[in-house]
Amino acid sequence: MKNVAIFASGSGTNAENIVRYFSKSETIKVAVVLSNNRNVGVHARVNKLGVPSFVFSREEFADGAPVLAKLAEYDTDLIVLAGFMNKISDPLLNAYPGKIINIHPALLPSFPGLHGQGQAVAYGVKFSGCTVHFVDEGTDSGPIILQKVVPVLDDDTEDTLADRILVQEHIALPEALKLWAEGKLQINGRKVKVLA
Repeated sequence: MKNVAIFASGSGTNAENIVRYFSKSETIKVAVVLSNNRNVGVHARVNKLGVPSFVFSREEFADGAPVLAKLAEYDTDLIVLAGFMNKISDPLLNAYPGKIINIHPALLPSFPGLHGQGQAVAYGVKFSGCTVHFVDEGTDSGPIILQKVVPVLDDDTEDTLADRILVQEHIALPEALKLWAEGKLQINGRKVKVLA
């Protein structure tokens, strides 16, 4: 059994989806949720499903030591960023090399950083989507695991596009985690090979 820690900063729909998806899994268990904000919905969503959640300050995340201690307490094998709005610090990157996965609401390498959906609408692209990728020291720059595509409609706003992308996020993230747990993801430089 692989223990997963989810980092989240918002309402927690992706976190809840992951917990529910793997609730009967024999390979993945969501052990703990960590957040940089105590006043967001992720806590209630995961707590009602029996997953503990904890809040750390921006300084504690940057320092890394308190977070690493909590991750060790839950014997964490993988960190999943599900709407987490803090940059991952070097201590965490060094402790979990190739073991931090993020979901981003755009087709990377286009529109990294905040408001990927709004950037896509403003730029006038015809397609957008979501990207699941490994985390490195850059901003949304790590090796790509998989992507899901949605059309951008003429009357889309950032919110309407975000709603359609979120549906795909709920598919993509569990799919990527399942591949990881099965040992089917191999990082070769910038590329991730999915093994048969």
